[in-house]
Amino acid sequence: MKLLFISLGCDKNLVDTEIMLGILSKGGFEFTDDETQADVIVVNTCCFINDAKEESINTLLEMAEYKKTGSCKALIAAGCMAQRYKQEIQEEIKEVDAIIGTTSIDSILDAVNTSLKGQKAQFIENIDRIPAQKGNRVVTTGGYYAHLKIAEGCNKHCTYCIIPKIRGNYRSVPMEELIEEAKSLAEQGIKELILVAQETTLYGMDLYGEKRLPALLKELCKIRGIVWIRIQYCYPEEITDELIETIKTEPKICHYLDLPIQHANDEILKRMGRRTNKAQLVQIIEKLRNEISDIALRTTLITGFPGETKEQHEELVDFIDEMEFDRLGVFTYSPEENTPAALMDNQVEEEVKEERRAELMELQQEIVFDNEDKMVGRIVTVLIEGKVVDENAYVGRTYKDAPNVDGYIFVHTDEELISGDFVKVKVTGAVEYDLIGEIVDEFTE
Repeated sequence: MKLLFISLGCDKNLVDTEIMLGILSKGGFEFTDDETQADVIVVNTCCFINDAKEESINTLLEMAEYKKTGSCKALIAAGCMAQRYKQEIQEEIKEVDAIIGTTSIDSILDAVNTSLKGQKAQFIENIDRIPAQKGNRVVTTGGYYAHLKIAEGCNKHCTYCIIPKIRGNYRSVPMEELIEEAKSLAEQGIKELILVAQETTLYGMDLYGEKRLPALLKELCKIRGIVWIRIQYCYPEEITDELIETIKTEPKICHYLDLPIQHANDEILKRMGRRTNKAQLVQIIEKLRNEISDIALRTTLITGFPGETKEQHEELVDFIDEMEFDRLGVFTYSPEENTPAALMDNQVEEEVKEERRAELMELQQEIVFDNEDKMVGRIVTVLIEGKVVDENAYVGRTYKDAPNVDGYIFVHTDEELISGDFVKVKVTGAVEYDLIGEIVDEFTE
């Protein structure tokens, strides 16, 4: 039996996909990327914002056509949208045979087998359940980096966010399980671990009664074969001096931190349900840069939040201009049903949201270009990811670049490099968001 798996949405969802692929592989399924040849199609859906919801619906509808024109005998919807809109999917997309909620991914084999018997089924468990991991993950990221999901769910309940209602409360994965998973990944050739969760900084509070991210990082740094460890989704208010010191002193931890601040105006932050104000954001950013001089900071913003005035938007623009984040992404506010923000007065028009987003991204482009000009002449460590076709050049990433969201560096050399190699590169130029460099020598860890 051939199976096609489509994973939508975030890195956390991708980990769920890889776990399900591991279960299905152990169950004897063969994988394909050809929709016309697939006997079973699984779509791991997302519904974080409206665009993601539309993509999930359109993908399900597109895959449903292969039940008529291809080999598809079973279509399965999994993930966040399946959890949130199970009844609507069942009623309106008749071709879907089984629905798997966010805490039921370990039921994927049962869902497939039930569907192949021609039976409709829903696999929806308690929202705070932790699924059992049956078998090893099938890493889909290319073999040299992998995401390590250290926790599930969220307790923050920001007013714009639906995640706690579809992913449950914050639940840390026990440290010993994470260490074993990381060792297994290293044995498979993984060299970069990317720690993800809805919020990584609170890791351990529910299990151990204290924040244990620094302790986890120190244990991961001991694993042979792991060269880089990257931390994502750190809420600013939860960053401790101990965490900063760990990043600063452990050589394997990338001097890179993802801080989703969302806004910089105190009134907007309060209405968002965030736990910081502008002064606190400035304080933590300055502390990080003072303690770790070469740290690369990434953030995400929401523009056009209900009631956001022109003056509040301009305050955010000034803040970004002053802080000069190395990496930045901007979402236009998406009203999600059953969230407090969706019911707030003074919803901002879509055209205004887009204009404000464009202004922020234009400013950030200038900041990035200036920062990249300053990189020229520096020697950096680069993880090679592939070769440029028909050129004596390779594409790679520096510590400043998380895969799929940040930039690349193009390395010119006559030497033959292999994907997964670490090399020393002198930066010689920049083109838009990417760097150009020349190899200095091979790098061994």
